[in-house]
Amino acid sequence: MIKTHVLNAIFRQSLSKSAYRRFATSTALNSENHYDIIVAGGGMVGSTLACTLSKNPKLSNRKILLLEASKDFNWKPTEKYSNRVVALNLNTRKLFERIGFWKHIESVRYSPVYKIQAWDALSESMITFDSSNDTEEVAYIVENSLILYAASIENKSLHNLNIINEARIKSCNLAIHEDDEIRVELENGTSYTCELLLGCDGVSSKVREAMGVQYVGWNYKQMGLVATLNLSEDTEENTIAWQRYIPTGTIALLPLNTKQSSLVWCNTKDNIQKLLKLPPEQFVDELNSALWKQYERNDIVNQATKFLNNILRTLDASSNIMQQLPPNICSIEQSSRAAFPLGFGHSANYIRKGAALVGDAAHRVHPLGGQGVNLGFGDICCLDEILGNAVYSGRKLNNLLDLRKYETARQRHNVPTMLALDGLQKLYTTDFTPVVLLRSLGLQITHALTPVKRAIIEQASH
Repeated sequence: MIKTHVLNAIFRQSLSKSAYRRFATSTALNSENHYDIIVAGGGMVGSTLACTLSKNPKLSNRKILLLEASKDFNWKPTEKYSNRVVALNLNTRKLFERIGFWKHIESVRYSPVYKIQAWDALSESMITFDSSNDTEEVAYIVENSLILYAASIENKSLHNLNIINEARIKSCNLAIHEDDEIRVELENGTSYTCELLLGCDGVSSKVREAMGVQYVGWNYKQMGLVATLNLSEDTEENTIAWQRYIPTGTIALLPLNTKQSSLVWCNTKDNIQKLLKLPPEQFVDELNSALWKQYERNDIVNQATKFLNNILRTLDASSNIMQQLPPNICSIEQSSRAAFPLGFGHSANYIRKGAALVGDAAHRVHPLGGQGVNLGFGDICCLDEILGNAVYSGRKLNNLLDLRKYETARQRHNVPTMLALDGLQKLYTTDFTPVVLLRSLGLQITHALTPVKRAIIEQASH
């Protein structure tokens, strides 16, 4: 019996190169290790992407593989909250409802946010965001682990999705010619081929490295400290997300329930390391001080903001007179403090022939706007629609024109959002008087212009 490699050699000699590639591809299509789509990375974005594509009716006959480096996710809900949470926007909730995640999240817990209030510690300036209808939410606070829990339940029920855990990618060989297959090799020696490779493998993306695209990034010389906080008073009104800009960074309190909030404290690396080492009681004192401390203010800034406030009141525009006060913190949950580095990153290109980047593999932002993971979920909605339409129209999954539509659409949304967040980070980490004056007046004016605030919310929701 003639062996397969002998037949391949005969075909190489008798067929043109392009014809041989088509033959090799058709052979790979019958292989157990060949998939239509491989999703590299099974974090929140990767697992959500795999589920979304698998449930797309137009892709129901396509084989999808999810490669995740960690072990199988076996988290179970407990009374104790996780210290890592995200603020999901309205469009992300709609996506989660569509793919079945939300029913699992809703059955456990989430906290609606009806209002966001941010204010400057070096002036009287502040801004609030709420919905046009007081009964509607502007965001939802959900634990990272709970999202992965919902994804795990849904993904394991899908017939066209295969999940491989502890799958660490060693290398990716991308397509050069139209009929070339994409090959992903794991550290254990196993290889998989596909028509389309989607990189959801985070900031240090192996897929992005294989694509060879330019990546611009920098560290903020800051870290983010997270913790679960216990409030001094049990209040049904703990539905406000608070954010205070202090000279060394930002402090955000995100509601969890009537008596607990989640902390995201961005500060210098040295300060964060000191805060991590403090005894719990002393840490709470430092936190309350940062939330309530009256920092020294410049007279010019004070006079200018008061003058503008008077003008806004005369014009019957919103002013800072309705500022609410944040809750007092009485304690922190044991062992809930942790820290992570902060940085900015953006890939000049999201696509290459047969490959695309999604989520943190393509873009990384500062958490002060709570938009990082929402940008990734926005990528998913866009890519899901484009791939579904491509297959419905009879085109291949790796069609470069379709992938360029995805890249163009998402960069038009992501880049302005990222630049705005980066600008805010730089704007609010200085006490230089001209900058403080500029940002204070700008915050007041934006707060007074309801249509502008609506536009900001609309941008953040996509």
